[in-house]
Amino acid sequence: MSRRRFGSVRRLPSGRWQVRYRTSDGRQHTAQETFATKTDATRHLAQVETDLSRGQWSNPRLGRTTFAAWATRWEATTVNLRANTQAAYRNLLHRYLLPTFGPIPLADLDAMAVRSWLAHLEREGVGASTRAKSYRLLSRILGTAIESGYLTRNPCTIRGAAAEPAPEMRFTTVAEVAALGDAIPRRFRALVLVAAYTGLRWGELAGLRVRRVDLLHHRITVAEQLLEVRGQLAVGPTKTVASQRTVTLPTVAAEALAEHLSVYAEAGPDGLVFPAERGGPIRRSNFTRRVWIPATRAAGVEGLRFHDLRHTAATLAVAAGASTRELMVRMGHSSSAAALRYQHVMAGRDAAIAAGLDELVEAASARSEDPVAGGSGTRVARTGRHRRKGDRR
Repeated sequence: MSRRRFGSVRRLPSGRWQVRYRTSDGRQHTAQETFATKTDATRHLAQVETDLSRGQWSNPRLGRTTFAAWATRWEATTVNLRANTQAAYRNLLHRYLLPTFGPIPLADLDAMAVRSWLAHLEREGVGASTRAKSYRLLSRILGTAIESGYLTRNPCTIRGAAAEPAPEMRFTTVAEVAALGDAIPRRFRALVLVAAYTGLRWGELAGLRVRRVDLLHHRITVAEQLLEVRGQLAVGPTKTVASQRTVTLPTVAAEALAEHLSVYAEAGPDGLVFPAERGGPIRRSNFTRRVWIPATRAAGVEGLRFHDLRHTAATLAVAAGASTRELMVRMGHSSSAAALRYQHVMAGRDAAIAAGLDELVEAASARSEDPVAGGSGTRVARTGRHRRKGDRR
């Protein structure tokens, strides 16, 4: 039997070689595998010693824990996450990760296993965005296994696998926003205009309380949002800390909101600004099917998503001269990446912007010739201006 400073290799009756060693806590460990030659066994022992000195060693016994068992333990520690985030993780875990990795010991997971899994998902028609989300979740779960000493390295090393394709961004013009506001039922007109000119997310609008609206100063404070988790509606925290913000409304949206508050909002400071027709929180799926899709068809913008109004608000803010920092604050972005994406998109649309500005100028000129002071709501929406008493014509 050959001995080293902290371990040894010995020949078994079968003729194969076994490796034993002690860790700094005094515990003795036996390598999970045996080796055909003494050289191979000695080489493995040397690698163990190197890993221990670098702090990269993991207990082989812990490495035999299955991914399913570890994922269950990990899931129990996610209580600090928002309810909808927990639900999203649970769906990805049970639908895409456990069927493949569930029975596999953590120590047996390698980059090839992960690569094969991604290829399988793609063959099954799983979308690129879902694959990226699933990959990031796998990497996160295995990352905690490393922190806890169950793994030495993360097998999620595939370049680009965590990146989601940039979602297609569709924008509407000011005239299209006005047309949509005219086509949608009156009780939802303010919802459309506020979304298109402030960029508030669906949940932020659906969970907005009357006391968060300051009509005097044309401001809305975003402090919470409506969440839907497994079919249940509840008010919860905003998406990020940066999402908690105060946004100033342009006149067209402020006036529409003032009218809406007097007719459709729930009573009291804690009443919902945009309740369902029968009261209570508005459910997005019902709104989309019954209200949004028919309205977009009638307005000539079929296929437009409600979230595209947020894209519209961002691009209009850029066109109005918002800096990266100003856009981040207004939209509630926690990093500059999204804001820069909008700015890059708009940088390539100079001609379209110029044409749009021409339309605004022409509409404003036509309105200045209208003998009726103030103009219609549609004209205000198209021009972005409202004549105040005493304004010169």
